[in-house]
Amino acid sequence: MYGDFRQHLRQELEAIEAAGLTKHERLITTPQGAHVGLDSGREVLNLCANNYLGLAQHPAVTAAARAGLDDWGYGLASVRFICGTQSLHKQLEQKLSDFLGTEETILYPSCFDANGGLFETLLGPEDAVISDELNHASIIDGIRLCKASRYRYRNNDMADLEAQLKEADRRGARFKLITTDGVFSMDGYIARLDEICDLAERYGALVHFDDCHATGFLGAGGRGTHEYRGCMERVDIITGTLGKALGGASGGYTSGRREVVELLRQRSRPYLFSNTVAPPVVAGALKALALVSESSELRDRLKENTALFRAGLEDLGFELLPGEHPIVPVMLHDATLAARFAEAMLEEGIYVVAFSYPVVPQGKARIRTQVSAALSRDDLEAALAAFGRVKTRLGL
Repeated sequence: MYGDFRQHLRQELEAIEAAGLTKHERLITTPQGAHVGLDSGREVLNLCANNYLGLAQHPAVTAAARAGLDDWGYGLASVRFICGTQSLHKQLEQKLSDFLGTEETILYPSCFDANGGLFETLLGPEDAVISDELNHASIIDGIRLCKASRYRYRNNDMADLEAQLKEADRRGARFKLITTDGVFSMDGYIARLDEICDLAERYGALVHFDDCHATGFLGAGGRGTHEYRGCMERVDIITGTLGKALGGASGGYTSGRREVVELLRQRSRPYLFSNTVAPPVVAGALKALALVSESSELRDRLKENTALFRAGLEDLGFELLPGEHPIVPVMLHDATLAARFAEAMLEEGIYVVAFSYPVVPQGKARIRTQVSAALSRDDLEAALAAFGRVKTRLGL
C-alpha cells in the first residue's frame, strides 16, 4: 500500500518544488544570537529571528535556566493535573498575570497549543467567533476545532468588524468572541485593539488577542498591544509565547479573566494531555520577565535600532510596509526576485528569509527582517550596506 502513497507524496513534493515554495532549513551550528554560525563554517548576521530583546543569548537567562535544571530537573514526564505542576510553574503564572495586568494565567507547551485549546473550550454551536482575516494559523486551527459560527473581517477594518458583529446578532448568537493578532507577523501591523474594545462593548462581545510578537517590548512597560493601545483593563483573553521576546525557548500561555482560565484548566485538551513546560524553560522565562520588568534598557535599544534600520532602508530606496514595529518587511513583490535577494544577502553575510505565496498573498513577496536589541550600530550599518550592494547588483 505504501508504494502508491509514496508516489502520491513524491508528486506533492515535486509540485511544491516546481512552484518554488519548498521551505529549506538552514543548519545553524551555534547558539541563537545576533551572529550565528552556519554548517558551511561561516558566521552571518542574523536578521530573521524573533529574538527581539536579545534574551535568547542573555547570560542571566542562560544561568537561570541552568539553575532551574539543577534545582528542578530536566522534565516532569507528566501532565499538570497528575504530577506535572511545580511551585515554579505557579510562580511564572502569577508573574505573567502581574505583568500583563490580568486575573489569572495558565501555561501551555506553546502558544499554538494555547490557541488550539481556547475556542472549543469556551464556545458552543450557539455562539459566534469573529476573526481577523490575517490571524495566525494557530487561531485559524483553533477556531476550526470549535462548533461556533465563524465570521471573518478584513484586516484591521473596524467597519467590517462591526458588520460581522451585527450579522452574528441577526443570527441570534448567544455569545460573541472577537479574536485578533496583537501584531500581524508578516506585516508588523499593530491591531487597533482599543477600537476593537469599543465595538465589543457596543455589541456585547468578548475580546481575545494573540500577542506573541509584542509581549515584552511593545507599550511603555513592554506589556504588549493592550498597553500600547491603552486598553489593558478592557480585554478578556490574551494568548502569548515565551519563545520570542521572553527568552526565545518554548512555552506559551493564556491569561485573562479568572473564570476563563479556571475552565481551561478543566477542559482545554492541549493543557490536559500535554507534558508541562520543562523546568529549565520556566526558570529562564522567569528571569527574562524580571529583566523586562526591572529596566527599559532593552526596549529602548530595540526602539532605537528599529528606527535607525527603517530610516536606512528608506534612504536606500526600498519599499517598506509602514510602521514602528521591529518586524520590517522589505517589499519586492516577485517571489523569484525575493528568493534571489535572500541568497545574495547570505553571500554578503546577512541571514534573511524570503516570504512568498502562500505565506503571504500573491504579488506580495518580501524579505521580512526583524530587528533585535542585541544588534549593535555596526551590525545595522553592515546590514544596510549589504542591502544597498544587493539592490545595485540585482538592478533594482
